[in-house]
Amino acid sequence: MKTEIIKVENLEAAFDGKRILKGVSFTAYQNEITVILGTSGCGKTTLMKHLIGLYKVDLGRVYILGQRTDTMDEDEFEQFQLNMGVLFQNGALLNSLTVADNISIALEQHVKIPVDMIRDLVRVKLKLVGLSHAIDYLPDQLSGGMLKRAALARAIAMDPVLLFCDEPSAGLDPVTLKGLDQLFLQLKEQLGISIVLVTHEVSSIKRLADRIIYLEKGHVLFQGSLQDALDSNIPEIKNFFNNGN
Repeated sequence: MKTEIIKVENLEAAFDGKRILKGVSFTAYQNEITVILGTSGCGKTTLMKHLIGLYKVDLGRVYILGQRTDTMDEDEFEQFQLNMGVLFQNGALLNSLTVADNISIALEQHVKIPVDMIRDLVRVKLKLVGLSHAIDYLPDQLSGGMLKRAALARAIAMDPVLLFCDEPSAGLDPVTLKGLDQLFLQLKEQLGISIVLVTHEVSSIKRLADRIIYLEKGHVLFQGSLQDALDSNIPEIKNFFNNGN
C-alpha cells in the first residue's frame, strides 16, 4: 500500500474577494513525483504556496508527512519545514554570496557541526547536482541551468524527505531542461525524495510524473497516474497535452 505524504482536504483560498481555490482535495504519495498542472490562472502556484507555508490556510485542512500543518503555530511550522526543501522558480540565490555560502546557510543555522564539515556536506550536495566545479562561483557567473542546479543543491542541503519545485523549467532551453529532469529522477531514486512539482512543460511532465493533479479554475478536475491522464477523455486534459505537443 502506498504511503500518503500529502493530503489536502477542501482547501479554499480567495484574494480581493475572488475565489482562487475552490474545495481543492488531493493526495500525493511517498517516493513519487506528483505534478500539479493546468492552464494559466488555474490556481497551481497558489496551491503550492499554501503547501509550503507562504500563504496561510483559512479554510480546509493540509496534512504533510502525517501532520496537520495548517494548525501549527509559526515556530512549530518553522521547525517542521526542515523536512521540506523548496526550489523556487527564479532560484532565489543571494547574489552577494558564493554557491557554497548559499548552500551553507541552512546548515549553519540548524546543524551544530564544524565549518569544515559543513564545507564537506556542501561538496556532497554539489556533486549530486553535477556542480562540483562551481563551489566558489557567484550566482551571476552561472548559466541558467547551472543556477537551477545550485538552487536545487541548496534545497536539498538539509536532506529533506519532500521537495517542492515551482516552475523549475522557466527560462531553460529543451536540452538543459531534459538534463534537469534527469537530475530530479536521479534524486528520487538515489535519495528517496518525494517531489511535488508545478509546471506547464508537457515534455517534463511526461518524463517525470508518477501522479497528476490537474486544476481547472480552482477545482481539481483530475487526479491519477500519468498514463490515466494521457488516456483520459476529459476535454481540458486532452487539449493540454495535445497543445503541449
